[in-house]
Amino acid sequence: MGRDKALLPLDDKTLLEHVICSMQQTFPQVIVSVREPRAGVELSQVRDEQAGSGPLAGLAAGLAKVATPWAFVVACDMPYISSQLVELIYKSRKNHQAVVPVVGGYPQPLAAFYSVSCLDVIRQALAGQDKSLRCVLRQLDVCYVDDAGMNDAALRSFVDLDTPEDYAAALKNGLFAF
Repeated sequence: MGRDKALLPLDDKTLLEHVICSMQQTFPQVIVSVREPRAGVELSQVRDEQAGSGPLAGLAAGLAKVATPWAFVVACDMPYISSQLVELIYKSRKNHQAVVPVVGGYPQPLAAFYSVSCLDVIRQALAGQDKSLRCVLRQLDVCYVDDAGMNDAALRSFVDLDTPEDYAAALKNGLFAF
């Protein structure tokens, strides 16, 4: 993107603020994982466990901080995340270590539930060469939830703003147009 996606404005809020608002409607505690502390964020913030290690470092920091056995993890560039999606995949937790939606055949590990029991595997991956979430998922007991049972509101949750073109389209269409 060329700049901090979390701070990009969309309608009346930043991308991060949209995600925070959605999560606050669903969960009593919201933790924001950051590379560096963010001014203006009134929530609990945790710094990545290992700088420069991407989402895996943020996941480790967040799981180490939660006071519950499970955490829902979502990327800051997914401003359309819905409580309907969270509720849908929440039901699949059972005895698994992670619940990851699959949309169009692609796992969505940054809109998923993770058990705190994953923390050791995540930290081992951070100490190794492959610091990808996909590497970690191969080592966990994961329940994959197919998109076949998801309605439009849940599927809309997976719109992420990865590129300047994605962001431009969101600006043009507005938050509720997708």
